Amino acid sequence: MSTDTVAKKENSMIRDLTEGNVVRLLLIFSAPLFVSNVLQSVYNIVDMIVIGRVEGGTGMSAVSTGGNILNLLLFLAMGFSSAGQILIARYVGENDKLKIKKIIGSMFSLLLSMAIVMSFVCYALRRQILDLVNTPPEAYEYTMDYTVICIFGLVFIYGYNVVSAILRGMGDSKRPFYFVAVATIINIVLDIVFVVYFHMAAKGAALATVIGQAVSFFYSLIYLYHKRESFGFDFKLSSFVPEREATGQIFKLGIPMSLQSAAIHISFTVIAAWINSFGVISSAIAGIYGKLGAVMGTMSNSTTTAAASMVGQNLGAKKYKRIPQILFWAMGISAIMAAVCAVLLYLYPERLFMLFTKDLSVVSAASVIILPSILNFFGCAARTFAFGIINGSGNAKLNMAIALFDGMISRIGIAYILGFAVGMGPLGFWLGDAIAGYVPLIIGGIYYISGRWKR
Repeated sequence: MSTDTVAKKENSMIRDLTEGNVVRLLLIFSAPLFVSNVLQSVYNIVDMIVIGRVEGGTGMSAVSTGGNILNLLLFLAMGFSSAGQILIARYVGENDKLKIKKIIGSMFSLLLSMAIVMSFVCYALRRQILDLVNTPPEAYEYTMDYTVICIFGLVFIYGYNVVSAILRGMGDSKRPFYFVAVATIINIVLDIVFVVYFHMAAKGAALATVIGQAVSFFYSLIYLYHKRESFGFDFKLSSFVPEREATGQIFKLGIPMSLQSAAIHISFTVIAAWINSFGVISSAIAGIYGKLGAVMGTMSNSTTTAAASMVGQNLGAKKYKRIPQILFWAMGISAIMAAVCAVLLYLYPERLFMLFTKDLSVVSAASVIILPSILNFFGCAARTFAFGIINGSGNAKLNMAIALFDGMISRIGIAYILGFAVGMGPLGFWLGDAIAGYVPLIIGGIYYISGRWKR
């Protein structure tokens, strides 16, 4: 252990997740994450609700397609920031402040550099990207506006993910909630101003999202700077130079986690391209399906993130008996949220669909996604267990396996069979997506039973 250590109780930025009642800690830690993720879903959904009510199915298709492209471009942010969070949580458990500092500096430099490079590359290939996903001709111009603006906002989204990962790794879930709340309020207000009053259509929705993310990033960065002494990162330029060992650790874990995220989003994009080929109404319905899934996904991610951080700290402290309690309670909490979402969708489908659009042709056809959405809700809950143990233990190989089986083979394969071979069309694509979501539970369950996570 490094001589440059600090007792956790003396560090106001670090919350000890290795002591106390597991359920209480899980709820306290996941509650702000839950609200944060709900807020993130809200301002993503607001884009579609506002544009759908003002521009109809064409605008919804643009935001849906552009949103899928943006989500795909976030795979590095998700993978590498999650890797950094896991490493920080592990070193918090070991009380090693020096290694925490090295991870933070390296993660900042790597992710912000990646965001800048990706922005310019994707802008150069913007037309090819839109053609690749079969963007409906009626929505092409709107989709281009939305996508280009979001591409140049990547640096803010990547930066925010870095700061949030640092705080979550240290056991702080409250501050990320405050940052997201600021972004949400700004996004909602600007959505209404830009789209409803300035008639900027999809361009206005994208600007609202990017500006909200930018303010959130700078707010979180200023907070982290003011608290720098409490966790030992001085923010000097020399501290941002990637350190060899820390960079190697981040890449070792971040690459498979990024590939996992990329594979899943590639599969979503492929399926969305198939759906887009069935016309603008199917494309608009796909947007509703995606947003409903995003609501449940972001809610279950709160318990998944909390579980992964708790598992990481407890593994670092070698407190193995707490791990099963963390995992099963996390999955149980997610299952309750899935049940609530499923009941609401089953009882009030049209009311939920009409939140997104007044286009009756879209609303009347959207009942096709009720069953796939409910299956998807419970799939999200099942994945809480799997990613809690896999991500918390930092198992790079299993993340790669999930990337291949869940992201590519099963999701695209099942969707293709049901959609094309069986002839179910868009319904088959959505069912294939939902069914594939249970694959991580099988892989994670086998890993848990093997007991290899202890090593």
